[in-house]
Amino acid sequence: MVAAVSVNRSGCTERNSDEHFRPDVSVVMPCLNEAETLATCIQEAQQAFLDGNINGEVIIADNGSTDGSQQIANKLGAHVVNVTDRGYGSALRGGIKAARGEFIVMADSDASYDFSDTPRFVAKLREGHDLVMGNRFLGGIEPGAMPWKHRYIGNPVLSGIGRLFFRCPAGDFHCGLRGFRKDSIDALALSTTGMEFASEMVIRATLQGLRIAEIPTTLRPDGRSRPPHLRSWRDGWRHLRFMLLYCPRWLFVFSGMLLFVTGMLTMATVALMERVPLGGMSLNVNSSLTAAMVALVGFQLLIVGTFARRFATAIGMHPPSSFLQRVEGGASLELGIALGLAALLCGGGLFASAVLSWQEAGYGQMSSAITVSRVIPAVTLVMVGIQTVFGSFLLSMIGLMPKPPS
Repeated sequence: MVAAVSVNRSGCTERNSDEHFRPDVSVVMPCLNEAETLATCIQEAQQAFLDGNINGEVIIADNGSTDGSQQIANKLGAHVVNVTDRGYGSALRGGIKAARGEFIVMADSDASYDFSDTPRFVAKLREGHDLVMGNRFLGGIEPGAMPWKHRYIGNPVLSGIGRLFFRCPAGDFHCGLRGFRKDSIDALALSTTGMEFASEMVIRATLQGLRIAEIPTTLRPDGRSRPPHLRSWRDGWRHLRFMLLYCPRWLFVFSGMLLFVTGMLTMATVALMERVPLGGMSLNVNSSLTAAMVALVGFQLLIVGTFARRFATAIGMHPPSSFLQRVEGGASLELGIALGLAALLCGGGLFASAVLSWQEAGYGQMSSAITVSRVIPAVTLVMVGIQTVFGSFLLSMIGLMPKPPS
């Protein structure tokens, strides 16, 4: 049991046991060897409690510090939570679990964020929002606070991708200063362990329809003499990877649709014209084969994307897709089988026609005209038909999975 210094509405700083003190707000800071700046952050948060007339506590989620950070936090009365699983996300999840406030404000313990903004976040949360994001680009970035590659490339690109993929209202996806309702975020069951935790929180909140607001915040140069824990390319990739994994529509469906349509149109054009002049070259047999490959790869991606979206819904990772629900409302396993068999019949008919033409030629060398107009389209349609039939069965199997608890 950990005793903690808290700040109550009367402006008194006092030491309380866990049983008797129930804060309204918990400020959670992840910590790994932050002895240089930790005291400043804790005192700034405690002063914000006094200024905002807030019953609050400070939670230090320590991730294995060896520089005396825990002793500094204990001396100032913060509640130290030892998190053995390494990583930014692991530390924050441990701190959030230990927090007792209805509202939580989280930020790094490197003195780069201004904890005096805490009352502003709490006010927004009390208006009824579930997640309140800080925006450093609106509030101001002090000189030397953010490397140029983060300010002009990394953060804008990743935030833009996040808004495009998930239609999230946040303009600064990776601002480390944010506030949220504990019960709302607990319900998301966040699971990532690294820096991508910041993305997971805002993406899952958006997908689940939580009420999200944004307020301008400032970013200061951190007060440490050592390099930051952040690794630009590694952590940037982890954020991007997480976004792609959570958005099968962009990862699979849109790219698959582009490839499938491009391949089918090219193959159909060559089939109808036999030879398509294009600058100093012409599209013929090899071009038709390449187009068929592109179309089949695209169709595979479309099927995988549909499977991924259905599976994500089945395990509770995504809410149901309104588009898929509309499609499935008028579709069934039998319809998928019928469409697949239709493609198989068309492909089989073209293939039979090609064999007859080959027979008429005495089974000699088949002309390129027959190859591009019948054989290649026939093989493509047969493969699309087979995938459609068995894909329909697999989709129906996913539909039989038990629904996740609400």
